[in-house]
Amino acid sequence: MTVQRGKDLLLKIESGSDYVTVAGLRSRKLSFNAETVDVTDAESSGRWRELLSEAGTLKASLSGSGLFKDQSSDELVRAAFFAGSLISFQVVIPDFGTMTGLFQVTALDYSGDHDGELKFDISLESAGEITFGAAA
Repeated sequence: MTVQRGKDLLLKIESGSDYVTVAGLRSRKLSFNAETVDVTDAESSGRWRELLSEAGTLKASLSGSGLFKDQSSDELVRAAFFAGSLISFQVVIPDFGTMTGLFQVTALDYSGDHDGELKFDISLESAGEITFGAAA
């Protein structure tokens, strides 16, 4: 596999029966986390922490920032935030695959300087299982 361009990592939001790319993003990040369940007790070998296998909570977080373009995807993101609804998002990782799942928009920030462009930041948290589809 060759080195991939960061701009090819796409964040897409469900729009009807298809997904549209969230417009204007300059940076995107997908993070996976697994919480642990500590089962250490007085009899744990050498006082080392012990974890319970397959018991923690899995979660995915998405974030991005970029230029506000006022396109149809911007309205979908705004509507999802203000409704507090769960909506399907995809993250396309070039030559690797696509992650798909329900997310809630947990933060939506707009900013701009008087002599610059209007920017936005978005944060999303998973609300269910994330599926993976390998690149063809």
